Amino acid sequence: MTESLPNLYLITDRHQMQNGRQLLEVIEELLLAGLKMVQLREKDLPAAELYPLAKELRSLTQQHKCLLLINDRIDLAQAIGADGVHLGNHSLPINVARRILGAKFLIGASTHSRDEIEAAQNRGADFVTYGPIYFTPSKAVYGDPLGIASLPSICANCNIPVYALGGIKANNTKATLQAGAHGVAMISALLADSSPTQAYQEFALSL
Repeated sequence: MTESLPNLYLITDRHQMQNGRQLLEVIEELLLAGLKMVQLREKDLPAAELYPLAKELRSLTQQHKCLLLINDRIDLAQAIGADGVHLGNHSLPINVARRILGAKFLIGASTHSRDEIEAAQNRGADFVTYGPIYFTPSKAVYGDPLGIASLPSICANCNIPVYALGGIKANNTKATLQAGAHGVAMISALLADSSPTQAYQEFALSL
């Protein structure tokens, strides 16, 4: 299944919406444009609010044959019939999640180094996000970006798809993929754009 994972991967943040638009409205627009994988990542929402949002998003993604991952919440992913989960450093361990979810669920993992990628792969992750690759204000407090130069050796020694994350734009996507990344993951580049459809199309053309 990992061989068929799409090259573009949206991670949600409803606080990035422009002009009063709603998250589901923008995601539906992107699904119509061709988006094939999305991760629901609304960390500040309590379960009582996250669950109905996830259910609506599951309905939309099924209509458009788009993969849906839930950030961290294994229980929620199971409850709505998501395609998988994405786990961070403070989540349940990947190998434990795999025992709970079984082989068919996708498990993605956040990584920031070669060692973290190797650990995620060995514990059963299906893919990883790796970054930040380029400068992005939200990650500036954590230090300098890892840089595109780190991608070739990282990806060459990884047996699962690597999604580059952080500062991804349409004008650097091609170079990022040429450096070895399977795909690119993004938030603001699509959600915060005044025309999400146009932004998506620009990314698609850069593949």
